[in-house]
Amino acid sequence: MSENRLPDIAFNQNTPWSEVPEMLLPAYLETWIMVGIVMTLVIIIGGFVGVLLFNSSKKGLFPHRSLHDVLSILVNIGRSLPFLVLMAAIIPFTKWLTGTTIGIPAAVVPMTIAGIPFFARLVENALRELPEEVTAVGRVSGGSNLQIIQSVQLSEALPSLISAATLNTITMIEYSAIAGTIGAGGIGYLAVVYGYQRFDHHIMIATIITLIITIQVVQLVGQKLSQWATRP
Repeated sequence: MSENRLPDIAFNQNTPWSEVPEMLLPAYLETWIMVGIVMTLVIIIGGFVGVLLFNSSKKGLFPHRSLHDVLSILVNIGRSLPFLVLMAAIIPFTKWLTGTTIGIPAAVVPMTIAGIPFFARLVENALRELPEEVTAVGRVSGGSNLQIIQSVQLSEALPSLISAATLNTITMIEYSAIAGTIGAGGIGYLAVVYGYQRFDHHIMIATIITLIITIQVVQLVGQKLSQWATRP
């Protein structure tokens, strides 16, 4: 008898469609707050690490094998850990840093740590794709290393860097959904608590559609910006 009742109970817990936006919009805003904070940190820190990675290599402005090897190893370690494992492993550090293990602050820490090495490698690859003549022109013009990095390398690699930031943003949106499993809030938390645990199919469908549309829009905007940056 109880087995026959379970499906009925599950389906009867669906949130009315008219109430779905009221629950979805705050969660969607929380997701973008997380992603916005994380991407700001990732672009600043990860971009810096990526520039160091490239310019400390043989083709860079200031080759330094030891520095390059250390940074490369750290980046590889950061990219090797699945996000869920990383998130669980650094819970003590997250709690020490933010004072909590739930909510947006608790999600920002592991997302940032996971995003930095990913973006750093993308930045390094974007700079590595530049013709060697580009850096050579900067050197001949007498510019300092900082001037060459800013005015030559980053400027010439801008389309690829925009594509890298787009890919990283999409990845962070996905990570924010995973972070919902620790009560971080956002779309992921809504999908887990209501869609999965409470068998609320309306919420689950709404979150899936919202994520699909969001990813498509981010990808489209990134492509348009990259094309714009490619124009002479």
